[in-house]
Amino acid sequence: MNLLATVLQIVAPVFLLAGIGFAWVKAGFDYPTEFVTKLSMTFALPCLIFVSLMQTEIDPTALTALALASIAAYAVLAVVFWTGIKLAGMRTDVFVAPMIFGNTGNLGLPLALFAFGQIGLSYAVVILAVMSVMAFSFGIWLVSGGGSLWKVVKEPIVAATLLGALFLWQGWETPEFLTNSIQLAGQMAIPLMLITLGVAVARLSPEHMAKATIISAVKLVVSVAVATGVAQFFVLDQIAYAVLVVQVATPIAVTSYLVAQKYGAEAETVAGLVVASTLLSVGYLPLLLVFLLP
Repeated sequence: MNLLATVLQIVAPVFLLAGIGFAWVKAGFDYPTEFVTKLSMTFALPCLIFVSLMQTEIDPTALTALALASIAAYAVLAVVFWTGIKLAGMRTDVFVAPMIFGNTGNLGLPLALFAFGQIGLSYAVVILAVMSVMAFSFGIWLVSGGGSLWKVVKEPIVAATLLGALFLWQGWETPEFLTNSIQLAGQMAIPLMLITLGVAVARLSPEHMAKATIISAVKLVVSVAVATGVAQFFVLDQIAYAVLVVQVATPIAVTSYLVAQKYGAEAETVAGLVVASTLLSVGYLPLLLVFLLP
């Protein structure tokens, strides 16, 4: 009973904030998604990432091991899903990228923070950075047929990660007034991202929900299996192990829909995947935490 209560305390704020965004739109209120998303992704989230890495008490070698494990996990997922979707006769430009890259920002970061504290958040930030680099290069190539390494380098999330890693490696600290300012800005990121997730789901027009639900369930099973195997192979500590599984198992991100819409890759089909996998996550993420909490 105590474990169940703990899990509910962890997931309730996540889904309540997303629910506020959903209800906000359904009530007819305006929500400037483009502005809020840009504010979160180019300012608030990079601030959160930088401070989390700079102030982390995790040994840099443990973070390096997790980064390598994250790369391996996403590489295995890419091979498995590419092969499976090809064999199933489905369009690789529509389905492969959404199946690989989950919602490690909007859902993964708050879950890691609430479940495992600041250490969990630091681990989750590393996985988010790995995924972002792969999503903005290989992921864009999958959907559009062409990726841009320069676009990856210009992403504030990647820059904040590299800078935070440098400060962690060298043991540097920004002046206290600057640290407090960056930390305050970073605190906006998680609530903004969760509310925006709810808004985005409310505005999507999904299609083929039965098929999307089956595909989302397959993504979940494969993702958990791959993340678990990779975590054991790299002998990650208990919290890193748990955070990797949660991050890799997060539902399909809204950004997958936006990318599909931009490049004409059956955006409404991807919208169905986003909605179905997000709804499934309401049930399976708490269940995952039951098994993963220390």
